Amino acid sequence: MISTSNVTLRYGSRALFEDVNIKFTPGNCYGLIGANGAGKSTFLKILSGEIEPNSGEVSITPGERLAVLKQNHFEYDEYPVLQTVIMGHTRLYQIMQEKDALYAKPDFSDEDGMRAAELEGEFQELNGWEAEADAAELLIGLGIPRDLHDQQMKELSGNEKVRVLLAQALFGNPNILLLDEPTNHLDLASIKWLENFLGDYEGTVIVVSHDRHFLNEVCTHIADIDFGKIQLYVGNYDFWYESSQLALKLTREANKKVEEKRLELEAFIRRFSANASKSKQATSRKKLLEKLTLEDIRPSSRKYPFINFKPEREAGKQLLTVDSITKQVDGEPLLNKISFVVNKGDKIAFVGPHGNATSALFDIIMGEVEADEGTYSWGVTTSQAYFPKDNARFFDNDLPLVDWLRQYSKEQDESFIRGFLGRMLFSGEEALKKSSVLSGGEKVRCMLSKMMLSASNVLIMDEPTNHLDLESITALNNGLVDFDGTLLFTSHDHQFLQTIANRIIEITPNGIIDKQMSYDEFLENKDVQKQREQLLAGAL
Repeated sequence: MISTSNVTLRYGSRALFEDVNIKFTPGNCYGLIGANGAGKSTFLKILSGEIEPNSGEVSITPGERLAVLKQNHFEYDEYPVLQTVIMGHTRLYQIMQEKDALYAKPDFSDEDGMRAAELEGEFQELNGWEAEADAAELLIGLGIPRDLHDQQMKELSGNEKVRVLLAQALFGNPNILLLDEPTNHLDLASIKWLENFLGDYEGTVIVVSHDRHFLNEVCTHIADIDFGKIQLYVGNYDFWYESSQLALKLTREANKKVEEKRLELEAFIRRFSANASKSKQATSRKKLLEKLTLEDIRPSSRKYPFINFKPEREAGKQLLTVDSITKQVDGEPLLNKISFVVNKGDKIAFVGPHGNATSALFDIIMGEVEADEGTYSWGVTTSQAYFPKDNARFFDNDLPLVDWLRQYSKEQDESFIRGFLGRMLFSGEEALKKSSVLSGGEKVRCMLSKMMLSASNVLIMDEPTNHLDLESITALNNGLVDFDGTLLFTSHDHQFLQTIANRIIEITPNGIIDKQMSYDEFLENKDVQKQREQLLAGAL
């Protein structure tokens, strides 16, 4: 168990945390959420001892071991991959080093022999004989093949290093796990492996993630950072979000009878409980939910941007035809005779092993780059709005936000522009910030504002959730579900893909797989798997 007592952390006059008292218990997984800048990563560093609070203390049950997902990807560059993983268990690694030094001594004494015997006993207690096999199993589960296990870390790519450091944190069955964005740079198979690992994990997990699907799969509780405090809620992220919205609704309906409210809460809990999977975490979560009372759910003070895309006119039946488009970038073939037709109402998620392929396709159909071969044509009734992966060129000026957004608005009145910015959480003085100093998340919200003002009936979005906090991702997700136009998009957010897309196009080196189905159906479809194998083998 790990807990805090009156933890306070201040930076100058700003209190990031004020008298935080919280207890994290074994067998539970806590999703640590909060707006950008709320202090999620900082709080993990306080728990790990990397940062000392101004006052208060962190307590860990004596004898328990804490492991942290390291963020310095260069820290272990001079060490072999397998050894880097084992170093995650500090005491075991120290024993191994001391043993090797003793046995290498040319003048091995009786005293050395006694010390070696002590070390061998402790080594066995810590399952040292299985260390290399256990480390290798973790690496393979996270997509690091055996032929890389003996290489030095500096020889690995950045994505591979992230996976090794995650294996390091998981190694040796620590009692407490602190994970900051553990799904970054993981493919779907590795994320699923991690979900299963944490589902069976006996210890305490505290995780920060912008991946809502991951939080929904693994979390038994949500720890919400707000106004310098941390409030614990039972359930996963979706339950926290929807219960806070339900609480807000019930609060507004003050005249509704208590019995009616209770019945609504019970129906809400039953719906969520019925979705529990077979994992230990989900079973534990279900039991906790069943104990909730009306007083346990509270409205959140969190603010969500208002994201609502309204087409100015309806598109006809002819939207977009792509015919045999081929493109190479720096000698790398990205698109190979890609052909498809976009139909009215399609919400197409583009997936595949190379994200650059989708970016190249989007740039081509938006006229920003030319294809090497092939053609495309837009229907005359279509109007397009584009969200590129790299938006830097839109912000290379010092315009205040009011004037920046005015460039893209038919309505030039300042009160209209300010009202629009306010709905996107730029209120008061925020609306006068210079566009050149915006954060990544603020730039994304500005680009979404630009797209909303365009009133287009076709939206093209390349990784729109990058840099956004959970609140903005949720608002964008809901806005695109409600959008009654046509959407072409790509994202690494599983829930985003599953809840929005009604058609999936996977781009492979030898063609596309095009299916009218949800993302989860696409992942499980045997015909898709067979077609993918044929395409990757170059058979089609």
